Amino acid sequence: MTDLTALSYTSEHEWIALEGDIATVGITDFAAEKLGDVVFVELPAAESAVSAGDVCGEIESTKSVGELYAPLTGTVIDVNDAVVDDPSLVNAEPFAGGWLIKIRVEGDLPGDLLDRAAYEDLTA
Repeated sequence: MTDLTALSYTSEHEWIALEGDIATVGITDFAAEKLGDVVFVELPAAESAVSAGDVCGEIESTKSVGELYAPLTGTVIDVNDAVVDDPSLVNAEPFAGGWLIKIRVEGDLPGDLLDRAAYEDLTA
């Protein structure tokens, strides 16, 4: 189990695990539950540039279609092809096998990232 207190969160219900300048990004358990059964995930191509706050993909469930937002500015260095092939991983393992992309971060981190307690307050 991932230590959820070691992650950063966005108000768009994404989590970020930062190791050096590499950020692994996924959607939270709260978002996965609200979406319902995820049936389709579209992710940006590896080596593509992303900017914090910009749309970088799409996630579709039996309930709705939503956009994925880049939480950080940088270059996508890896995408989770397993999630593209089996979108249900987003629901089953949002903090493990259901991660979405890895970004090599450029510049400063956004100042509006949340810790776990603040994220739980947001979703309460």
